[in-house]
Amino acid sequence: MIKVTNLNKSFGSLEVLKKIDLEFVPGQITYIVGPNGSGKSTLIKIILGLVKSDSGDVWVGDYMLNGDCHYRDKIGYMPQSASFPENLTVTEVFKMLKDLRNNKDNLDESLIKELNLDKELNKRLGNLSGGTKQKVSAAITFLFNPSILILDEPTAGLDPVSSSILKDKIKKEKENGRTIILTSHILSELEELADNVVFILEGSIKFSGKINHLIEKTSSLNLERAMAALMNGQLI
Repeated sequence: MIKVTNLNKSFGSLEVLKKIDLEFVPGQITYIVGPNGSGKSTLIKIILGLVKSDSGDVWVGDYMLNGDCHYRDKIGYMPQSASFPENLTVTEVFKMLKDLRNNKDNLDESLIKELNLDKELNKRLGNLSGGTKQKVSAAITFLFNPSILILDEPTAGLDPVSSSILKDKIKKEKENGRTIILTSHILSELEELADNVVFILEGSIKFSGKINHLIEKTSSLNLERAMAALMNGQLI
């Protein structure tokens, strides 16, 4: 579980997050959506300990973030665009991460086979396509059996088959009781996977709840129309 209370963050005079209160619970998928510059990335970076908030608290399980990074062992993070040492092979990247984590047991390597990465293991990262690098990033995200998954545009750059495999994996981990946070601009993906939606605009939460509640509150025919209504200021 992740709990965020009264979270605030500014960069100079720009207020990026304003009094954010959220709770992400196990066994559910929550999508964080909003236009570019709304504060989504900053919120995720604060949860990951990459950015320090100005005020407010973030709890990851029973641990309140205070600068110590050990809680990250519970988190699998898939950035929108991963950066790897391009001179290393795929096998060397996996080995390096296992050494850094000091964890070679209880690993989940299922996506390596399912995404056909076993054919790419001896290739250098610098020689891989963007889609294959995204597959490597996906496999790393699930590798250490994290109880929390944070995925930023996870299917971006993936072919339809690989995208379906990854989405099936996300659903399976939800059934296994993981706490899952995603961002995506693909509304069909959101409708397929999300239990909850958090809509952020200009640093404030404008909606947090179930998809059907959002559609009802905006008197919309579908999710796309509901999101358009939010963008146009309805409920705000």
